[in-house]
Amino acid sequence: MMKEIKTIGVLTSGGDAPGMNAAVRAVVRTAISKGFKVMGIRHGYNGLITGDIYEMELRSVSEIIHRGGTILYTARCLEFKTKEGQQKAADRCKEYGIDALVVIGGDGSFRGARDLAALGIPCIGIPGTIDNDIACSEYTIGYDTAMNTAVEMIDKLRDTTQSHDRCSVVEVMGRNAGYIALNTGIAVGALSILIPERPYDIERDIIDRMNFTQKTGKHHFIIIVAEGVGRAQDIANEIQARTGVDSRATVLGHVQRGGSPSLRDRVTASSMGFQAVSLLEKGIYNRVVAVSADKIVDYDIDVALSMHKTIDTNMIDVASTISI
Repeated sequence: MMKEIKTIGVLTSGGDAPGMNAAVRAVVRTAISKGFKVMGIRHGYNGLITGDIYEMELRSVSEIIHRGGTILYTARCLEFKTKEGQQKAADRCKEYGIDALVVIGGDGSFRGARDLAALGIPCIGIPGTIDNDIACSEYTIGYDTAMNTAVEMIDKLRDTTQSHDRCSVVEVMGRNAGYIALNTGIAVGALSILIPERPYDIERDIIDRMNFTQKTGKHHFIIIVAEGVGRAQDIANEIQARTGVDSRATVLGHVQRGGSPSLRDRVTASSMGFQAVSLLEKGIYNRVVAVSADKIVDYDIDVALSMHKTIDTNMIDVASTISI
């Protein structure tokens, strides 16, 4: 039997990503325009368990589309991983009259949504993570902004690297996924790009390439390393020991999560938020909104979590061929 939905809750969970605010804004305004009541849940599943919940109005989401981070805040919640914590969260939904939940986050957030769905709380997931590592979606909210932030910073770093004939080893985010590293590396003309999906050999992938380019007259180098590959400082130390080239490590870190979201992230987030509420209006529950062939689609949450995503090997070939 279809559950009647009158009140929708919305939360952001896991790592923050630029564009999450745009998604929250779209959920709130779409829901209110369709006659739903909206409850904002602060600090992710932790706030759901503790009752950090408030009613949101149209003006609750004014002047946030251009802001990074998330006005709902976010947190990781170990208690929610337990059956007792999940039951507390489901009970809190019933206490506040929340009939369905929109969860903005990554795979871990969607697994939490699936657990709540099993307890009778209909859920819709929206993919928000700078790593672009959600298998069911070709694109995730925050990815474009994070890459542009990284490119901007590396372009500045290149100036001093070139001035001193140095090798700069730059560590970007991506513990288990090399999407930021690969695309950023191509965009900045990196000599070598090290990603988790492809085992590397420092002699073949860095030292030999440095030796070759030095013979052609190039004496400064940019190496991009996804954080899941290894420590940038260790790699820089080894490069300097083997080549004698002054090598410095730079870890971009959490700055990649911040900043005003790009046009693409604002539009994608807005479209996904609209789609999430539209699904609930139609009585379609327990889905993940995604991008496929540049269109907004949705998948059953179990199907979404069972899917796999692979890196585009053609882009690896592009990088290795032209960055010499």
